[in-house]
Amino acid sequence: MLVQLLQILTQGGAHSYADLIRGLGISEELLRQMIEDLARMGYLKAVGEGCGARCGDCPVVGMCTVGGRGQVWSLTEKGSRVAQKLR
Repeated sequence: MLVQLLQILTQGGAHSYADLIRGLGISEELLRQMIEDLARMGYLKAVGEGCGARCGDCPVVGMCTVGGRGQVWSLTEKGSRVAQKLR
């Protein structure tokens, strides 16, 4: 399942939690755990300090958060290398 998530993320662009949950057919809790696992393994990194109340200034407003609060994630160099292999 982690490989499937990585394959989706390597397609580029912004992906909302709702879209990922629907696409993978999993719960929000499992998605959050998978993202944490990928971050712990060095494939994803948190960008900045999270969204907080600054969403109105964000170019991907509404695409990266669940319930109006959240964290933006990005592939790391290690994640990008794996992404090349998955394409």
